[in-house]
Amino acid sequence: MVDGPDPVSRALRAAPPDQLVEAADQAIRAVLGASRTEVLIADYRINGLWPVLDQELGSSVAGEAAAQRCFSSQRPVLAADEGGCRVFLPMSVWGDRVGVLVIELPGAPGPEVEERAVDIAGALAVALRAADRETDRYRRARRRERLSMAAELQWELLPGRSVTHPAFHLAGQLEPAYTVGGDHFDWSLDGDRLTVTVLNGDGTGLAASLMTVTTVNAMRNARRSGGGLAEQAELASDTLHYQHRGRRYVSTLLLELDAATGEVRAVDAGSPHVLRLRGGTVEPIALDQQLPLGMFAEARYDLQEFALLPGDRLFVVSDGVWAARPTGGEPYGERAMARAMRSTRLQPATEAVGTVMRELHAYHADSDLRDDAVVVCLDWHGVRGRDAG
Repeated sequence: MVDGPDPVSRALRAAPPDQLVEAADQAIRAVLGASRTEVLIADYRINGLWPVLDQELGSSVAGEAAAQRCFSSQRPVLAADEGGCRVFLPMSVWGDRVGVLVIELPGAPGPEVEERAVDIAGALAVALRAADRETDRYRRARRRERLSMAAELQWELLPGRSVTHPAFHLAGQLEPAYTVGGDHFDWSLDGDRLTVTVLNGDGTGLAASLMTVTTVNAMRNARRSGGGLAEQAELASDTLHYQHRGRRYVSTLLLELDAATGEVRAVDAGSPHVLRLRGGTVEPIALDQQLPLGMFAEARYDLQEFALLPGDRLFVVSDGVWAARPTGGEPYGERAMARAMRSTRLQPATEAVGTVMRELHAYHADSDLRDDAVVVCLDWHGVRGRDAG
């Protein structure tokens, strides 16, 4: 009989935050009889997995098919090896994918061992998320180059990169990952109310990032005080106008989904675009644009409403996607965006945002993006999906 995951959980709670992977390694060896473990962390672009314990492995692990398959599918993957078996386990927290835990065992695990290994990977993911507040070790592992100061602020501000709920899946991606300036996304779940915001920052670099930090925190302040979408937009707008007197402003789309009914409230304060994929048809959601946040003093904002059907997918993109124009080329626009959206029909939201970003890079002939770009994908499963969970 193999011990349960509690010894590993106790070891994680007792370990210093920068020594979690070593504590997990020792406990997993003792509990599961493993010969070796490794923790692979997803990088900022979500296109590689990088080792924490044995960093000399480098990019050889990042391209390993079994690890990538585990990370993409969010399911355990078993790979037979000479004299044993390697088990690849997804590490995620509420659907936010952290990386992959690799456990080398003397033979293929039975159902009980595999189930307990899954629990261990989940416990380690939660611990790593918490440790990020206390140590830089895991952040260093996931960055492949130095972040700009603007990007450092943006990544600190993000709520996560995906979240899973019985009624919906939500994911977002930010590019260029290491130099992003003002574009951003934010979300929060409170009961059946999911609030999502996408910002198209004004300008570039640190100045744009500082404006985004102010805008996001003003909206959070209103939301955490019980304010609805209109109040969130108005407080952020007044805060920005007080600072910049209308010389600078931030285009923002605010959405609030009732996860139980699919009803969506919206405040469209500028340029982010929202499109719906229903079946194989892509169409823009027509919203009346109101003033960007911060343009005028005491601006007031009106709510608009639309409804989702079970199975609907929403994409929200910033101007860095919609209006992207490679040198000498046409803007990316609705036609290219619709083609990219349709190609994601069989993918989960976490993979769909990456697909759209890859299509955007291909549109630029794989040259660096000339503007910040945000893609957010929301799948609403409906009440039946909620009940199934």
